[in-house]
Formats: sequence, C-alpha cells, structure tokens
Amino acid sequence: MPEVKTGQFTTASAAAMLDPQLRRALDRVGVGFDVARRNAIEEVTSEAWEEWREEARNIKIHTLDHLDYYLELLHDNVTAAGGQVHFAADAAEANAIVGHLVQTRGVKVATKSKSMVSEELELNPVLESLGVDVYETDLGEYIIQLAGETPSHLVAPALHKSKEDVAELFTDKLGVPYDEDIEVMAATARVTLRDKFMEADLGISGANFVVAETGTLVIVTNEGNGRLCTSAPRIHIGITGMEKVIPSMQDLAIFLRLLPRSATGQRISSYVSMITGPRREDDEDGPEEFHLVLVDNGRSRMLRDPKLREALYCIRCGACLNICPVYQRVGGHSYGWVYPGPIGAVVSPMLTGLKEAKALPQASSLCGACREACPVKINIPRMLLELRHRTAEGENPEEKASSRSERFMAGAYGWLMSDPGRMAFASGIGRIAQQIMPGMPKRDGWIRKAPLPLLSKWTQARDLPPLPPKSFRQIWRDELGSDEAKEVDSGGH
Repeated sequence: MPEVKTGQFTTASAAAMLDPQLRRALDRVGVGFDVARRNAIEEVTSEAWEEWREEARNIKIHTLDHLDYYLELLHDNVTAAGGQVHFAADAAEANAIVGHLVQTRGVKVATKSKSMVSEELELNPVLESLGVDVYETDLGEYIIQLAGETPSHLVAPALHKSKEDVAELFTDKLGVPYDEDIEVMAATARVTLRDKFMEADLGISGANFVVAETGTLVIVTNEGNGRLCTSAPRIHIGITGMEKVIPSMQDLAIFLRLLPRSATGQRISSYVSMITGPRREDDEDGPEEFHLVLVDNGRSRMLRDPKLREALYCIRCGACLNICPVYQRVGGHSYGWVYPGPIGAVVSPMLTGLKEAKALPQASSLCGACREACPVKINIPRMLLELRHRTAEGENPEEKASSRSERFMAGAYGWLMSDPGRMAFASGIGRIAQQIMPGMPKRDGWIRKAPLPLLSKWTQARDLPPLPPKSFRQIWRDELGSDEAKEVDSGGH
C-alpha cells in the first residue's frame, strides 16, 4: 500500500493554496469538466436523468445486498469463459498474486491501462522489484509516472501539471526537443509507447465494471490504450475492487449513460471495451491467459458498516471533485492518499484508518454540491458528518476530553445567549477584556489566535471578530432615539 499521508492534510492543503500554478490548474476544473457535465445532462430531460440516477443507485443497493451471490456468479462465468478469478484480502495478497503470475510466466515487460486500485496497491514498485519494466499507457498516468508522482484526480491524473511542466519533463526523461505544443507532446508519447505495447508480455488493466451475468470486464477509455493493453500482450490481468461487480448487461447500459456524462461530459466515451475471458480459437487477437483479481483491502469492512457502505456505490467519475469548493482550492495531493476529493474524504479514512485521516472529513463545507452531482446519488455530506461524529466520540482519551469540553462550551454558550441580560453582561465583560488583554493581535480588524486558554485552540484555524464598541440595542436606544425604539427596547409592543 502506498505511503499514507492523510494526517498531513492541514499542512499540505495550506501549502497548496499558496501555489499559483496549482491555482490556475484547479480553476480549469470548474470551467472544464463540470461545465461539460452540465451541458451533457441538459441534452436529456431532467426526468430521464433522475430516473437513470435512481435506477443506478437501486442496482448498486441490490448488488451490495447480495454481493456474495454475484461474486460467486462472476467467478463461475469468468471460469466458464476460460479465465481465472483470484480473491485478494488485502494489498499484500493482491501483489503476491500478481507477483506469482509474473514470475511463473517469465514476464519482462508490462503495459498498464489506468487503474486506481493498482495505485492503491502500489503495484508498480512490486513489479519493478521483480525485474519487470512497467509502462503506464494512459497519457496522464504516463506523465506522472515519468514525474515520479501520484494521481491528483480520479479522471485526469496529471491535472496539476501545466503544458510547460510536461514539455520540460519529456525533454528531461525522453530526450526530445522542448516543445509546448500539446499535439506534438501527445504524438511523442504515442510513438514512445507504441513499441511497448508490442513488446509487452503482460497487460494490466483496471475495470469500470465487471458483469456477473457474463463474466465480462468493462473498460471505458478515450485513448484506446486500454484496448491495446488487454489485447496485444499474451497475458491480461484485470485488477479491481470487489464493489465494481454489477448483475447484468442490461444494468451496464444504465451506467454507460451516466459515467461518461458525469466524468467528461460525453454522451459516450471513445472506447468501451468488453473482455470476456482469453482469446478463443476463432478470435483475431487477445491474450492467451486472462486473470481477474478482485481486491477487498478494507471494502468488506465498509460493506458491514450500514452508515458508510454507501461509499461503495461510487463509479469513480470524479464529478464530486469537479464541483467541490475544497478540492478546487487544495487539489488532490493534499488528501494524502489515492482517493481525493469528497468521496476520498470518506473512502480514505475507512481504508487507511480514521485516526490518521481524521482531518479529511473536516475538509468539506457540507454544501451538498457533491451529492447533487453524483450520478448514483451518494449522500457524501451525511457520511462526512458520521465520520466527524466518530472522530469526536473516538476512543482516544484526548479526543474524548476535547469532545466533552466542546459540549460544555456549546451548552454554556446556549445558556448565555438565551437571556438578554446575561448576553449584555457578557458582552460588556468581553469589550473590557479585549482592550486590556496583552498580546491580542489584530488582522484587518479581526482577532487572530486569541491567547485565552478556552479560545486559543479554536482560533488556530478561525478568525474571531472583535466585539463592537456598542451593541445593536444600545445603538437603537441611544442613537436612533425614537420613542418607538425605546418602547421596543423596554419590551413594549
């Protein structure tokens, strides 16, 4: 499993917000992907779109409620088609399965289509340690592989890179002349990778869906690299989470209407590849062996959790990232693990541990835009609130003490604000205190990092406005001065 840096979210996000290049890249998210998504949805009636969303959600609910049945059906149909199914309990077991296949088949070169689960497993270093040359073939993944980085977006892994960054990278790593023309750079990657497709012994892919009814692995791409990875090498290994299974081809049709529109604003992606087992005698191409690795790695724990299992409905379209005001400010790398954005703020704590990732559920304004954008209507804000609650009620003694103090302060605040006399008295004390309190710095009229013991921790990440010289009641009574105002202030009607 890749290094987990979820505990560094606060510092990483603060640094990201000061990065002007990242700011420009993230500004393109809203005006690019999300505008395209909205335009694609407008092409169909709102009633039809909502029907598709509801049907897809119901399919996911049904499948996860009967996941053991559909996994067994998938196993039987993949096997009947000539493939093999491997169940991996965790990252180590998944890597061991792939490693065994690599060693026993004499693999030297592997090409990879885009796979977030392989990022989750940190598969590439495992293969390289076995002497395999590994090449990412999705253009975005290829760019970040050359840069030695991780994806920053579910759909556009190199979204944080400018064309100048990529031009410099290609010059440095591929030895080509510096050229910022995007078509030229794409052609360079195409020429470089074409030979690798032909040399590869092994093709590795993820899966957008796996269909239990037929044992079919489905890949949705726009570059054609997925089709080459799965057909040219003599061995194809598909790696995916066990939640990607759906019951039937009829169900697949619904998701193929939702996924491209939600991800990139397309009616349908350029390539929809369906792989059912290895090559047959009358097939022109295809692998000699097909292996499907279904990964758990914490998903069964999520499945058992009635309040968080909804996160397993996710089809990785990235729509929630593209609409999220927090993601648009801090980018994907700030989240510290494979899955960024609103859905990542739910999934990462569940798969890596809430104790280290407790800052991620706080990385949300709870505006609800992610829920509105989600093609399967995942209630992300509700799950973020649930994780916040679990953090506050955690078994850590410090967290429990913090929770008790917060409840005490909230109760005291409610008691104070419920009575005009108490509120006026407290406001007067506060005005005096802010004048005589030493070391009370002000920033643009706002108090920052108040030294009061009860407030200093709260104001580490928040601004505390100074109390005005007069309350509204005093201004109303003394300065407006009408008889009506004085009557209202005295409680008359």
